Formats: sequence, C-alpha cells, structure tokens
Amino acid sequence: MALARAARIILVGAPGVGKGTQTERLMKQFPDLSSISSGDLLRKNVRERTPLGIQAESKMKAGALVPDSMILRLIVNELTTRGWITDSTIRPYTVYSSSMAMAMDDTVDSVFIPSELRTSRYTYSELPSASFILDGFPRTATQAKQIDDIVPINMVVNINTPSEIIIDRICNRWVHAPSGRVYNTTFNAPKVPGKDDVTGEPLTRRDDDDPEVWKARLKQFKETSQSLLEHYDKQGVLWTVNGNSSDEITPQIFDEFGKRFGALV
Repeated sequence: MALARAARIILVGAPGVGKGTQTERLMKQFPDLSSISSGDLLRKNVRERTPLGIQAESKMKAGALVPDSMILRLIVNELTTRGWITDSTIRPYTVYSSSMAMAMDDTVDSVFIPSELRTSRYTYSELPSASFILDGFPRTATQAKQIDDIVPINMVVNINTPSEIIIDRICNRWVHAPSGRVYNTTFNAPKVPGKDDVTGEPLTRRDDDDPEVWKARLKQFKETSQSLLEHYDKQGVLWTVNGNSSDEITPQIFDEFGKRFGALV
C-alpha cells in the first residue's frame, strides 16, 4: 500500500514484545517505509572507519556508553543524506568529512545549539518516500526532546503485551545458533523436539533466556519508558495497541496506520 504523506514512526515496547517483527511487517505492507536504526548506523560507521565511527569504537572498547550527541549526529546525517531533512542555518556536518573534528567534541553539543534555533533549524519533507521507523533511539523523554528538535515524530506505537506472556514466550524459546533460526515450543515448535528442522542439529537456549533475568529487564523497561510515553502522549501522537501475540497485534497496527497516513490501495 502507498502512503499519502510522510510517516515518522517510533515503536515502543518491552524487550521480547516483537518490535522487530512489527517493523518488518510494516515495511513489507507499506513499501514507502524505511528503517532508520541507530545501532545499524553506528556499526556502519565503525566498520567504514569514519571519524565518528573511530571515536565511537574507542568509547565502546573502553566500556563507555556512546553519547547521545553522537547518535543524534548519525541520525541527522542519515536523514540529511536521504534528503528528508534540510538544515536551514548552516551546512550540516557529515560523518565522512574533516569538519567532524569540531562536531566530535563531547563537551559541547555544537550541532544542536543555540537552543532558540532548535524549533526552526530543520525543514523536513512530507513526501511519502520520506517515511521511516526510527529504531533504537529515543529511549528516554530527554532523548525524545532532542529528536523533536530535528524532526517531528507523528506516530508512536506503544505495543502492550502482558509481562507474563512475554516471559512465557522467552522461557519456551529455543534457537539453532549457527543459522539463527528461532523456535518456540508453544506456537512454533520444531518438528522433532530439540532438533533444528533443517539440519537436525541440537537446539540450545540463549544464556539470558532466564525468567529472573527477564523479570528484571521488564521492570527496568517499565520504569524508564513511562516518561517517554508521557512525553509523546502530551504531543498527541501516542497510540497503544494491546495483544498477546504479533499476529494479533499486526492487523491493529496496519488499520491504525492506514487511517492516520491516508494509505491508498
């Protein structure tokens, strides 16, 4: 299905809720959509040895978190390169140019000041081809406000699945490590218990697929996501979908998405 205008989407949901599955299905259903993953952008820059990638890699090797300012610059560069946003005040920095030397100063977020320019600095495309799902960032209300300064998000999907369903799903998950194939003894069981359908090799459990580990992760998510959801709720772009499985949730998302963005058959 084609879109009538640009969709700028964020999917919010607990670990294991199926955000990746919904992203893949949305992009297949609505070809105008692209996925902008902060993790993929970071890995790409590290792999290609860009100035920003080199600095980010050094921080990761030292056990430090990659600063929000770096992630934001990656996102700005990607959206600018694709022609979806335009800086109306200065020529944007590029992660491939020597001008990143100044932008890479962690002590001054030079790309995003002065604050009085933040609401008008960037212009953005409303063409359907400028539609994207932003993955991996923002995770907090503070980060969301930084994204607001770049481009307005116009739909935030809060995927709500009960914690007990998620934990049950994870505890019944088995993987074929060499291929990455995933099985679940509840709804996607292997043909032969404990064996991969294709190779017949033994299936294994992931080290962190432990109920107590997941209870802690889900609790942390609830604590950190509340302010993020409140932020987008105040902006009027938050929409919550309830369901126990991806197959139950997907049709609801498709329906709401089509209503909001004038999907044309």
